[in-house]
Formats: sequence, C-alpha cells, structure tokens
Amino acid sequence: MELPTQTYRVTRADLVRYAGASGDFNPIHWSDRTATKVGLPGVIAHGMFTMALVGRAVTTWAGAPDAVVDFNVRFTRPVLVPDTDEGTEVEVAAVVKEVTEDGLTRLDITATCLGEKVLSQARALVRAPS
Repeated sequence: MELPTQTYRVTRADLVRYAGASGDFNPIHWSDRTATKVGLPGVIAHGMFTMALVGRAVTTWAGAPDAVVDFNVRFTRPVLVPDTDEGTEVEVAAVVKEVTEDGLTRLDITATCLGEKVLSQARALVRAPS
C-alpha cells in the first residue's frame, strides 16, 4: 500500500534557520563560492535537515511523533538548493512493506529532489498512535 506523498519546499532561508538551530555553519550550506570550490554543484542542504524532513513525513503518516519506533536512512545524493525564492522541493513517498505480528508497520521510504533519489535504505518502523 502506497502512502500519500509529502512534499517539502527547501529554500536558502531554511538552511540559514537550520544552521542556527543545529550549530552547523559549514559554508557549503550557504555559499555558492565555497560549495563549488570543494567540487559541489552549488549550495546543498544539510543532510540532517533532509533526514528531518523525511522524519516529519513519517510522523505525519504514523499520526504522532511518539509512534515512530525506528527510523534509518543513508545519504546518497545532496539536495541542491538554488538561490531563488522558490528553492527546491523534496518529495517523500512510502510503501507499507509489512505489518508485524506485534502490530508494527514497516515503511520503505523514497526521498527525491528533481527526480533524483537523495536517500537510500530509508526505512521506518511505526506503531498505531495511542
């Protein structure tokens, strides 16, 4: 069973707010000059910010944050964030893989940006909210 796709817009302003909250002020997350100097195509979103967006989708599907029992991802491709008002979008989709004997639901998750997978082996285990 497929779950409804969740779409999240990511702008440079979001990256600045995340940097302040996380303390990760690496200039690859705000400076095109630095990002391209180290071989990136431009400014990229923080990996943990991308993971947090996917986590938000999981909690939406689960119905409550405390319903998430386990959540894992692997980072495969950065989310490139252009210096525009629109930024970019991360789309998060999931398929119910199974319901275990103890009532937990396993989700296989796909996160994409501009049609490219940005995470691999993204999975969650959730329980019905109490």
